[in-house]
Amino acid sequence: MAKAKETSPELPALGRRLRAERERRGWGRRTMARHLLDHIDDRQKPSHVTVAGYIKNWEAGEVRITDPRYRAAYAAALGIPEDELFALPNVPVSPPGTAMEGLPPGTVMESHTPGLWDDEMRRRAVLELLAAVTAGQAVPSDALETIFTGVERVLGARTDVDEWERVVAEYDHLVSVRPVGSLINDMATDVAAVGRILDRPLPPAVSAGMLRVSAGLSGLLAAQFEDVGQRQAARMTWSMARRAADASGDRALRVWVRSKEASMARWSDRPPAVAAELADEAVHIAGGTPCMGVAQAHAVQASLAARRGDVAGANKALQALEEVTEQGGGQRYLHLNEAYVHTLTHDRRAGAALSRALDLSRPGTVGRKELDLIQAMGLVREREINAGLQHALTTVQGGPLPASGFHIVGHILHDLPPSARTLPAARELRALTAAV
Repeated sequence: MAKAKETSPELPALGRRLRAERERRGWGRRTMARHLLDHIDDRQKPSHVTVAGYIKNWEAGEVRITDPRYRAAYAAALGIPEDELFALPNVPVSPPGTAMEGLPPGTVMESHTPGLWDDEMRRRAVLELLAAVTAGQAVPSDALETIFTGVERVLGARTDVDEWERVVAEYDHLVSVRPVGSLINDMATDVAAVGRILDRPLPPAVSAGMLRVSAGLSGLLAAQFEDVGQRQAARMTWSMARRAADASGDRALRVWVRSKEASMARWSDRPPAVAAELADEAVHIAGGTPCMGVAQAHAVQASLAARRGDVAGANKALQALEEVTEQGGGQRYLHLNEAYVHTLTHDRRAGAALSRALDLSRPGTVGRKELDLIQAMGLVREREINAGLQHALTTVQGGPLPASGFHIVGHILHDLPPSARTLPAARELRALTAAV
């Protein structure tokens, strides 16, 4: 027997409440299921996978919870009085013998009628919003979602792909000027919101557009995870970004996701072969078409060649990077990578490249921190030890470093002569960067 569903497309208020309470705690459906089962004293309990299926139906507003065990378990797990949590208008109970297949005993159809409960939810959401603003805290996204529910119904919950792509572009700008890791919560919230949109039927063009958005957001989020040392989260998010980009059919995006991951991998403790493979794959997918992703891939190839002492290979990759940037801009990116590679290979062109890159950078940005550390690395390599260490120390003390910054500091400390490794500035620099 097929599972009966509520015919109204509106999400019932109780489903919204249960989902919001779960997500506020950072729980997935399976985690919520485990919490429910922990509060049910019954040897015949179903598995957490089965209960996660119940939760999906309850949150979707397809059915109403009437089994007292689950109602009590929800109240206990969420720490909310049962009469407050389930304070919805009474609805007709299905007659005996009409229980729906696959649902726990006592579950009935929900006949949702917007009214007092919706008004109360919005009132509380407004109070929550005002409290957050007054306290100078982040505005809770679930409160905004509740407030805008009525508007979304009138608009038909249309998906504006262009607006979401502007969100991605804004994040792409903000990651260079905001403190490292400061955008993780906002990005993760938006990735989850995009996931909910993709979870419903969409026209093919809209679906492809939202997959592009998902890939872009996930790539930027993965890079943030890398910067704060959350490597397991980064790996999972990179995988999602690649799959979404591939499913979108956007070749430039497929190139960008792989080259971005390769660029972050070159700064981490991942094997150099991983970064090289991702960069090579990005160049292959591009098929000769110039784009920012190809520029990133060539920058990775140049860095890896320089580190292994392949000066000819590094210069060849830099030449390819220059050719791409001449067609599509990105001079600051070109000069930054020239400065890094030439410093590694003791090339006299390093100083000029660094000067050009500094002229194009703004103080306080992530790119400026990278350039300052490259400059410190060059000073140490030229045996201006005290000046190099002090410049590096000033940069590190100026705020959180990206993954690239920690990597370059590693170069600086490695290049110190034995007699300089016990200097106070060297010890402090090592202590400040040892945690990552």
